[in-house]
Amino acid sequence: MPSQVDRSGVSRRALRPLLGDLRQFASVRRIVLDDGAERGVRALAFSTGGGLDFWVMSDRSLDIGPLWCHGVPVAWESPTGYQSPALHDAEGDKGRGFNRSFSGFLVTCGLDHVRQPANGHPLHGRLPFTPARLLAYGEDWDRPEPILFCEGEVTQARYGGESLRLRRRIEAPIGACEIRIEDTVENLGSQICQHAMLYHFNLGYPAVAVGTEVRLGSQSVLGPIMLPDPADLPEAVSYPSPEGAQALCTVSTPTLDDTHFAVEFGTGADTLPYFQIWRDLRPNAGVLAVEPCTSERRVDGQSGLERTLMPGERRHYALRIRMSGMPTPTGRAETYAAAGE
Repeated sequence: MPSQVDRSGVSRRALRPLLGDLRQFASVRRIVLDDGAERGVRALAFSTGGGLDFWVMSDRSLDIGPLWCHGVPVAWESPTGYQSPALHDAEGDKGRGFNRSFSGFLVTCGLDHVRQPANGHPLHGRLPFTPARLLAYGEDWDRPEPILFCEGEVTQARYGGESLRLRRRIEAPIGACEIRIEDTVENLGSQICQHAMLYHFNLGYPAVAVGTEVRLGSQSVLGPIMLPDPADLPEAVSYPSPEGAQALCTVSTPTLDDTHFAVEFGTGADTLPYFQIWRDLRPNAGVLAVEPCTSERRVDGQSGLERTLMPGERRHYALRIRMSGMPTPTGRAETYAAAGE
């Protein structure tokens, strides 16, 4: 199976005579989950027609939940699934309530705090798992590059405290395995406000498997790994983003046919000057995260110096995720099970 559809023929003119409806090839559809702790959670189901399918979770900060590349799961998922924000308590567990809702390909952290609980802030701030106001979504076939898209906004505010709004647009080119995220954070309040962002991209098996390696630019910072690894200890390390207009971090995993499945994360080093790499490779965990962020991680797990936003000031973030190849099992799962480990 090819890693990408040949996009030279992806246009309304080329496809319309071949289809009853263009949504047969690529679409964005509203869905609502309807069972267990996920009941009532709104989402947008994207299908690019190029092998990439994913859900944008309208009720969970317009983050990305499940994601499949050529039908193979890429996103890590916790036992909590994509539970309703009504069940989320950020302040619970001594400020670590994040860990009871944490799941999916992307969880955006902020908007005024990230990392460990401190100074009244819960783990990774109060933005995660907040319902968004959906502004627009659909398919745009009239551009030179047809796209799927959605737009919405999430507000984090407290009377007498912070008043911050995240406006997000997600685009996925039709016929491709690519996602673009455009975020703008605005200080709506009347006082200076600290502002922090951390994009928690979470990969799981088989996108992460035996031999997976993480590279920042040309530098290897992790791997090749073992999975599962009973001796592994969860660890997060931040690195300065590679210099250049577009900072790149690549997660590469060998496949059965001696090729590689790769996920490439591109950001602007001026606004997201650090990449944090976090992993938990122990049995029944198996997660590797790439986390573009606004500050370095200190040895105590807290954040380094963060920027501030003046009243009315905005800050813009742009991220691009590209996938190539197709993730496949490497045989380690079968070997592990057969050994009874």
